[in-house]
Amino acid sequence: MRSQIVSLGHYVPDQIVTNRELGKKLGISEEAIVKRTGVRERRYVTKGTSCADLALEASRRALEKAGLGAEDLDCIILATLSPDHFFPGSGCFLQAQLDVPGIPAIDIRNQCSGFLYGLSIADQYIRTETYQHILVAGSEVHSTGLDFSPEASGVTILFGDGAGAAILGPSEDGNPGLIASRIHADGRHAKELMVEAPGTRHHVQIDHEMIDRRMHYPKMNGRAVFRSAVKSMVEVVEDILMSERLGIADIALFIFHQANLRIIEAVASRLGIEESRVYNNIERYGNTTAAAVPIAFSEAVANHKIQKNDLIMLVSFGSGFTWAGTLLRWKNAT
Repeated sequence: MRSQIVSLGHYVPDQIVTNRELGKKLGISEEAIVKRTGVRERRYVTKGTSCADLALEASRRALEKAGLGAEDLDCIILATLSPDHFFPGSGCFLQAQLDVPGIPAIDIRNQCSGFLYGLSIADQYIRTETYQHILVAGSEVHSTGLDFSPEASGVTILFGDGAGAAILGPSEDGNPGLIASRIHADGRHAKELMVEAPGTRHHVQIDHEMIDRRMHYPKMNGRAVFRSAVKSMVEVVEDILMSERLGIADIALFIFHQANLRIIEAVASRLGIEESRVYNNIERYGNTTAAAVPIAFSEAVANHKIQKNDLIMLVSFGSGFTWAGTLLRWKNAT
């Protein structure tokens, strides 16, 4: 048994936050934000909206496109670094909202690489004929956890909120939709991009001193992330192509994690990929971490950038450090 992506869906909040609006808070110009990141605007949730809420909307759209109901799902896999609560996992809240009690709800915490990690897990369940239809979602609410002081501008300008979802099922003709997956991590660099508190390393998990030191906000070593992201994403693409005896020219479209346009451009340049075969939406959404790849993938299909039988390469890199690559054949009519 081999798997394929049956359908995709995505959802972003209505509230648009422009560089002009954000720059006033952070003391940075619109032009500087675009030059450093490629981001022109991003979406923020309204008060009370959670990670599971965004995932629900993306999941409903994916189910509708698949012609399936939530009751047809056998398993839920939710990737996020911004869960509704410390525990339980947001996958359980999503399951409750979909009203499908009893099926497994798996949360994975692989940050920007979470969706591709989730695809690799779902692929194995279908290959072993454990489950038939699996929902894999990536969903993030960053806006409620960002530091809007000028000192944090280098991080805050990057991130936005959103969700993307895929329904995986068995390949109808027996030929693989998901052809190859590679998932990697290198925890030696875990502290280069992290939120330090709250956490069980601290006793207590968070206190006023930690808040005063702003330890509950994300911190990033930008140079280390840039350098490792470019190297790792290039290597994972080359590894998959070599193993499948393919070349760059065989891939119809590359969808890289939407972290920073400069990273995407550097990876494409090193691999010799022309701009027309790279799908980007970072200028409109910023970095939505685990949601970035599925949102871009879903948009690319909706915008007819992908045709039936096209080979697609999905690539991600994120905190951990984690990185991943997925080669697939799009088997649906568009």
